[in-house]
Amino acid sequence: MANPWLTIIGIGEDGLAGLSEASRKALAQAEVVFGGERHLALAGVGNRGRPWSVPFDADSVLSCRGRPTAVLASGDPFWHGVGGTLAEKLEAGEWIAHSAPSTFSLVAARLGWRLESVVCLGLHAAPFERLVPHLTRGAQVICLVRDGKAGGELATWLTDHGWGQSTIWSLSALGGPRERVRLHRADSYAAEPGDGLVAVALEARGSQGIARSPGLSDDRLAHDGQITKRPMRALALSVLAPRPGERLWDIGAGSGSISVEWALCGGTAIAIEAREDRVANIRSNAAAFGLTHRITVKEGTAPDILSGFDAPDAVFIGGGLNTAMFDAVWSRLETGTRLVAHAVTLETEALLADLHQRHGGELIRVEIAHAAPLGRYRSWEAARPVVQWSAVR
Repeated sequence: MANPWLTIIGIGEDGLAGLSEASRKALAQAEVVFGGERHLALAGVGNRGRPWSVPFDADSVLSCRGRPTAVLASGDPFWHGVGGTLAEKLEAGEWIAHSAPSTFSLVAARLGWRLESVVCLGLHAAPFERLVPHLTRGAQVICLVRDGKAGGELATWLTDHGWGQSTIWSLSALGGPRERVRLHRADSYAAEPGDGLVAVALEARGSQGIARSPGLSDDRLAHDGQITKRPMRALALSVLAPRPGERLWDIGAGSGSISVEWALCGGTAIAIEAREDRVANIRSNAAAFGLTHRITVKEGTAPDILSGFDAPDAVFIGGGLNTAMFDAVWSRLETGTRLVAHAVTLETEALLADLHQRHGGELIRVEIAHAAPLGRYRSWEAARPVVQWSAVR
């Protein structure tokens, strides 16, 4: 990095006074300076300034390749900022960065929170449902939002979802002479017109939130009855063994319940479903849990629709399995890929028995009964038995 043409600079509300000598030198030498209008004003770069396009377009910066160029961003450009987006498109020697304290760091410092224990989210361009996996009693969350109006909308969303008792801090212009910190309760929050809000911090108080163990209640998911029920879902997930960053193919996804729980563990999923109404349920469930960025929904049938998909780390086949589908799926899997398939019909059960004999793995049959009324008494009401085959490619 002896001669980088691009300098990525984090700037705070204190403007040039808060910048390092290296940052000020890079700004002085830059032919072009990109940033938000607020950033450019704080740095006083005059006619060399180029305001960001909305949405952000890295190509405008890349068009200056080879010329001394600077990029201004709020605080730490590599935490919910443009730094990572630009670095992905550049060689290591093309850029250097000088970061300032992030908004998250400044908020934690004002409130006395341990930042390592806080959930930090960028919600200026994402749905509030991204909060769903993180909301639990006592959780501390810092959210970046667009402005005061968005802060009020967030408070309304929290109230509508059972978190109206939460304590909220609205924090703006942190680190500068216009700094403002205000305390609210979510269900009585009143946004001020024109408030240039930077961050909302909250201590969650209200309902229990989502359990972190597999096996969400069926009632939390939109479905038409075609759903891997909670006990069998928990069993399937224990074998699928989701890990952050891993990819799942969920074939015959039904309601998408397996994809939802996989994504809640930090992975991504491709949910494949043939019926249009069930595809709508999958999309609804992904949105309700704030997982639209982690679950890709494809309408169609395997194996025809699989062409072009990135290889998975695990595959779940919840319905529609036959010999042709299995052969097509199995041939696409890399060594070490985990596969789990369920059967409720005798024909599919026979196929799984044959696959177990040919490929090994584990074959189990699960019978579940629930207590139900029988006249003045109770009796066991049996569900259809499910056969599960699991194997590693």
